[in-house]
Amino acid sequence: MNLVRSELLKIGTTSTWWLFALIYLPLWGLTLLVNSVQTSFLADPANRDGVPADSADTLAALSGDTALAANLYTNGQFFGLLIVMLLGVIVVTNEYFHQTATTTFLTTPRRTEVIVAKLAAAVLLGAIFWLVTTVLNLISGALILAWFDVGTGFGAWGVWEAIGLNGLAYLLWAIFGVGFGVLIRSQLGATVSAILLYLGGYIGAALILGILAGQFGDWINDLQLLVPSLASQLMVTGVDLPGSPPRWAGALILIGYALVTGVIGTVITRRRDIS
Repeated sequence: MNLVRSELLKIGTTSTWWLFALIYLPLWGLTLLVNSVQTSFLADPANRDGVPADSADTLAALSGDTALAANLYTNGQFFGLLIVMLLGVIVVTNEYFHQTATTTFLTTPRRTEVIVAKLAAAVLLGAIFWLVTTVLNLISGALILAWFDVGTGFGAWGVWEAIGLNGLAYLLWAIFGVGFGVLIRSQLGATVSAILLYLGGYIGAALILGILAGQFGDWINDLQLLVPSLASQLMVTGVDLPGSPPRWAGALILIGYALVTGVIGTVITRRRDIS
């Protein structure tokens, strides 16, 4: 616990946390605006007239009260996971950027304990980030749903399941960030690479899978589970979408990735020359 507190202190005494918060706040507001427009469109049954048959079932599922509420209560996930991952990266790379890694490992020679403490600190940061955004989402989301005369969904299990799975996604992406920081020591290099892989992987995979699904069938959509950012998005739909794998499958895949990332990060830290 002393090591975990030390890691949290390292982040808390720098400008990193509030700088990321300032970056994320306008992105959260922009996403809320987009989701509000989407809610307005989906809540009106007239907008579903004339929709092609192959899209009608998916659109109907997304237009349900549970899906609309789940979407608003998990608002900002796309950018939130990116920020949490970058925080995880910085938990590790800060040591090399400020040249404190040698001191840290001399003070605590058991490297496994150090990396576990960093993982725990990153998970706690992810949990705090999720909690704050969820409170904001519950307040703003309920107001938007009431404005469009849609139920709040507080009595629907799928809504709370989406919120819980969203929290799990935040924790897992924090772990991914630590693993990424271990692989690439340079703070700038790790940060830029993480951003490019996150955004490029999401956009590229979505485009490729969409093209392949049109040629080979909807079963191609099951492959989105292999892309962490797409699997995270699947977890918070609140309902199982036609032609897509179940939400819990995405959670299981992400847990597997996080376990592999944590183990690899620990092994590399134990064997790598720190100086």
